[in-house]
Amino acid sequence: MTAYIVRRLFAVLPVMAVVALFVFFLLRFAPGDPAAIIAGDDATAETIAAVRAKLGLDRPVVEQFAVWLWGLLHGDMGVSIFSNLAVTRVIAQRLEPTLALTLSTLIVAVGLAVPIGVVAAWKARKLVDRLVMGFAVLGFAMPVFVLAYILIYFFAVQWQLLPVQGYQPIGEGFWPFVQSLILPSVALGVTYMALIARITRASMLEVLQQDYIRTANAKGLATDRVLLLHALKNAAVPIVTVIGIGIALLISGVVITETVFNIPGLGRLTVDAVLKRDYPIVQGLILVFAAAKVMVNLIIDISYAFLDPRIRY
Repeated sequence: MTAYIVRRLFAVLPVMAVVALFVFFLLRFAPGDPAAIIAGDDATAETIAAVRAKLGLDRPVVEQFAVWLWGLLHGDMGVSIFSNLAVTRVIAQRLEPTLALTLSTLIVAVGLAVPIGVVAAWKARKLVDRLVMGFAVLGFAMPVFVLAYILIYFFAVQWQLLPVQGYQPIGEGFWPFVQSLILPSVALGVTYMALIARITRASMLEVLQQDYIRTANAKGLATDRVLLLHALKNAAVPIVTVIGIGIALLISGVVITETVFNIPGLGRLTVDAVLKRDYPIVQGLILVFAAAKVMVNLIIDISYAFLDPRIRY
């Protein structure tokens, strides 16, 4: 098991190296000049050139990459072009809202989707199953921002049950903190929940047709014991896989959700940095998102070895 984990850890390094290389050069060849944005609309060519020289953007791209990579290896992601603050500091300031939103969405989505999928498989081709599949199709097809505005209109504007926008840190009170996360978590989690429920149902249906499940039922074991201990355990690998894949949906959905609900997290920071062509911030954010995705995949791979010991070899 230790050897398997070590192999997976070493496999992460080339992935992150490719991501860093791709991100840096993709941003440099994208249209837009941060020096022109800083200098202003009425700036002369000489002023823009001076700003570019001050920012180091006049150097060869390879040299810029070498400087950035050397700093990155020492834990330095650079300095924001516009705020003149360290990228690590800016990201750390915006990390809490994004972590709170992501974790709350994961808890709600996984906690509801897996039981729903299990019940749908148990009651296959009945009313419950049809309702779950209808929800899965509708939830996966509806864009996050459309659902977000629908939730805001009814729960915040019409019924005034929840705040329209904003984020309350947990230090300012637990209930205001929860209230500020309910609507964005639901808007972000419906698509994720629909995907997990659908895969859980399909995986459970396949397992429930196996001989050992029929044997367990013939022995008179309780239904919940058969479903949870025998069927769900053996159907867990595809479910865990789709949970890991869905993290990518959460990362992309966080950008949209935080913009709609005016949450000052990493998603909102990404939008602002892209509009300003703040290269260091965008590079740092993409690396953070990529590292989070890679680490989730690593955790998923390790969990496979516990769920199915054959995968270790």
